[in-house]
Amino acid sequence: MTERVLTGITTTGTPHLGNYVGAIRPAIAASRESGVESFFFLADFHALIKCADPARIERSRIEIAASWIAAGLDPERVTFYRQSDIPETTELTWLLTCVTAKGQMNRAHAYKASVDANEAAGEEPDAGINMGLFSYPILMAADILLFNAHRVPVGRDQVQHIEMARDVAQRFNHVFGAGKELFVLPQAEIEETVATLPGLDGRKMSKSYDNTVPLFEGGPKALKDAIARIVTDSKLPGEAKEPEGAHLVTIHDAFADAATRAAFHADLRAGLAWGEAKQRVVDLIEAHVGPMREKYEHLMAHPEQIEEILLLGARKARAVATPFLNELRDAVGLRKMVAVAAPKAQAEQASKSALPVFKQYREADGQFYFKLTTADGGLLLQSQAFAEGREAGSWVKRFKQEGAQALSGAPVELASGVAKADVEAALSALVAAQS
Repeated sequence: MTERVLTGITTTGTPHLGNYVGAIRPAIAASRESGVESFFFLADFHALIKCADPARIERSRIEIAASWIAAGLDPERVTFYRQSDIPETTELTWLLTCVTAKGQMNRAHAYKASVDANEAAGEEPDAGINMGLFSYPILMAADILLFNAHRVPVGRDQVQHIEMARDVAQRFNHVFGAGKELFVLPQAEIEETVATLPGLDGRKMSKSYDNTVPLFEGGPKALKDAIARIVTDSKLPGEAKEPEGAHLVTIHDAFADAATRAAFHADLRAGLAWGEAKQRVVDLIEAHVGPMREKYEHLMAHPEQIEEILLLGARKARAVATPFLNELRDAVGLRKMVAVAAPKAQAEQASKSALPVFKQYREADGQFYFKLTTADGGLLLQSQAFAEGREAGSWVKRFKQEGAQALSGAPVELASGVAKADVEAALSALVAAQS
């Protein structure tokens, strides 16, 4: 079975060496696996949540697209597109918003962190928080569910958002699926083994710390200047140096094969000077990224080529998204007005002959429930909450097998205004239909 894997790249900065080792390189390698259909997108709508500088957004989209293509992403093999070129994404976001509990969004990590920071500073809880940040998980869910991705590689801090996407998908399936699983429930693929490079000061390489080593920008000189600023210990040339835990060595080893790593470690223990060691790291990285940089610089000089690639990717993406969204629109009732209404008597007869339905579902509180409804959706019977879905399922099974006899002692209550005799008749009709 072909699995769909989806990766989003937020367009708010210029890729650095840490991005390449931690995200770009492993994602491109994974896209070459057999049996995998990969979707890569520039998350430019997401970028608007935390960046209000149009020039930066524009520049970052070009730089990031050029970096991924130069690093080996094959637009022929994968679907590579801009989020903002897929109008189905924003439409699906609204459909999902209408089945998402506000309480669930209140628990999102990014929103809670902003509220906590405001309260710690003596501000109003929602000071400076826009709706983009608040509803960010719903847009992310739409990105994933629109293409029914099976796997979504994320860092551990994003796992909650994948869980939210699963919850929203389940609720949508329950409310509008009519017995069909419209959405695949995505799985978070936690990148436990992905390398995290230290920056110039030893902390995680990050634009936030201003400690990055550029991937392509600035050419060989910028690479050399950045490596020269990496903090090392004060041991002199000729003195033995311990490779383990040295930030420079960690960066070296991310680009070296086993033999080169072993030689570098041995030479440091034998007294290799830090200055010469840094030059070796520069030479090693330049041999790796130099050929890519040539392609990057060509693409940066010809952004119309990037535009063509992304528009082609958008056409591929929309070939999947458009028919699926049409199916979702139909499911929620946004249909073409071409159906002929049945005569009232015929409709009433059809309603009488239709069977009641048991529905199982999970609410935003994490508890499981089931209910019995008439064929047209009227509530007959409502269960109490269950901690496990199988408990709810076992009761539904009993009702279908035993009918009204299972009512005695069952953790359920009749719907308001519904007579017990009506519920018993409905349960008897279900049992009779199965015999």
